Amino acid sequence: RERITGIGAKVCRLMEQNDTGLEYIGHRNQQMGDGGLIAQFTDGATGETIAVTDSTWRCLVIHTAPLNRACEDESDPRAGVAPCLFQVITEPDGWHLLEFDDSEWLPAVEYTEADVRPKDGYGKIVWGDAAQLIWSADLETDNTILCRLTVEDP
Repeated sequence: RERITGIGAKVCRLMEQNDTGLEYIGHRNQQMGDGGLIAQFTDGATGETIAVTDSTWRCLVIHTAPLNRACEDESDPRAGVAPCLFQVITEPDGWHLLEFDDSEWLPAVEYTEADVRPKDGYGKIVWGDAAQLIWSADLETDNTILCRLTVEDP
């Protein structure tokens, strides 16, 4: 019997402080945040890898900020006030359901470790060669993304 499973993920930048898309606001190291996602899914019974993050995932950006990179240099950046404007779209209804049509969503973009600079627990996991760091087309301004993958049982 064939089983089809949907995997959905709402991914937010961990260090984004507010809708400016900046982190460390008001400090010397104030900067645009960055993103990146890596995952691998295994069958609990067999240990076999059944899915990994790669460019086959489909993603939709729902929060972009700042729309003008000059926001990063503002001494008092305020979300929604130029140059710190942002764009938010509503999550599509049922985006996480198996039958949702994501054909208009863009493929995830694969990045290297040097591009993403992962921190903390990243190095504590043994990643399979197939698992890739992914995000949307812009690691800095795309703050919240929805990503989907459909996995079919062999």
